[in-house]
Amino acid sequence: MLRTPTGGAGSGAATAGDRLVSIGTVLNQLRDEFPEVTISKIRFLEAEGLVEPRRTASGYRKFSAQDVERLAQILRMQRDHYLPLKVIREHLDALARGEQIPLPAPGRRRDLIEGAWEQEAEPPTAVRIGRAELLAAAEVTETDLVAWESYGLISETEAGGYDPETVTVARLVADLGRFGLEPRHLRAVKAAADREAGLIEQVVAPLRRHRNPQTRAHAEATAQELAAQSVRLHAALVQTALGIRLQ
Repeated sequence: MLRTPTGGAGSGAATAGDRLVSIGTVLNQLRDEFPEVTISKIRFLEAEGLVEPRRTASGYRKFSAQDVERLAQILRMQRDHYLPLKVIREHLDALARGEQIPLPAPGRRRDLIEGAWEQEAEPPTAVRIGRAELLAAAEVTETDLVAWESYGLISETEAGGYDPETVTVARLVADLGRFGLEPRHLRAVKAAADREAGLIEQVVAPLRRHRNPQTRAHAEATAQELAAQSVRLHAALVQTALGIRLQ
C-alpha cells in the first residue's frame, strides 16, 4: 500500500497545511508497491512533463501528497496496462477535466493502433527484412552495405535478416558519408553506442530475471526510456562540445 503524506494540491503555491517531501522520501514511499522504481525513473517522468514537483530556492525538488499519488497512478498504468507515456498523459489530462476514460484490462499487452485498442493474444513476432528490402528502403548499394558490415555498423540478426531499425542506421550512415565521413570514422560512434547499450542492460537485467512477468515487462519499458534519455544526453554532449546552442 502506498504511503502518502497529507497535504494540499499537487501544483501551484503551497498552502500552510501542505507537507512537501524530498525525492528520496518519495522513492521510499513508492517502493513498497513499486520495488523497481528509481530516482532516475522519477526524474525521467518529470522531464516528460508527467509530474511537476515544486522547487526550492536552491533548486531541490519538493513533492506534495498529490504528486506522489500521481506518480503511483503513472507507475500502475505502466505496470498493469503496459501503456506508453503519451497515452498515460492523455488519460491523466482527461481525469483532470473530469472525464472518465476506460483503461484496457490489466495483465494483457495492448497497442494503440489507428485510435483503437487492439488486444494481442500472443507476443508479436519480431519483424525482419531481407537484404534486397534493406537496400531498396535505404536507397543504398550492395557495395555500401558490404563496407558498412565489414566495419560492424550494420549486421544481420541472429535469426537472419535485418531489424527494421537498420534502415534508419543505413540512411544515417549514407547521409554522413556525403559529408566525407567514411565507415572507418564511424567505428567510434558504434563503439560508444555499444557501451551505452551495455550500461542500460546492467540496469534492466535484474528486472528481466524477475519471477513476476509484470516486472519483466516493465524492464522493456525501462530500457526504452533509458535509451531515449541516452540519445538525448549524447546529442546534448555533442552540441555542447561543439559550442552549439541547445534548442
